[in-house]
Amino acid sequence: MSKSNMSKRYSAEFKRDAVALVRSSGRTVTAVARELGVSPEGLRNWVRQDDTDRGEGPAGALTSAEKEELRRLRRQNREQQQTIEVLRKATVFFARESDR
Repeated sequence: MSKSNMSKRYSAEFKRDAVALVRSSGRTVTAVARELGVSPEGLRNWVRQDDTDRGEGPAGALTSAEKEELRRLRRQNREQQQTIEVLRKATVFFARESDR
């Protein structure tokens, strides 16, 4: 597997500390990323998301809480659609059985 396809997961605390280091050090995102051993683009995304979470992001950008709620609602919607499909099939099955 190539390096670009390998996604590392970092804790929220690590991300928070990395963003704080960028903000307090006065160094570039690239320099801090190199020091921490993370992708500069990944760190840049964390800084951008932190801006959004603090109400300083671009108009229409979703906060972390909003993104999590959207994920939760999409998962719930998917589960409900599956339940509806099972009930629809059961209804068709039992309607056929009662016609016999």
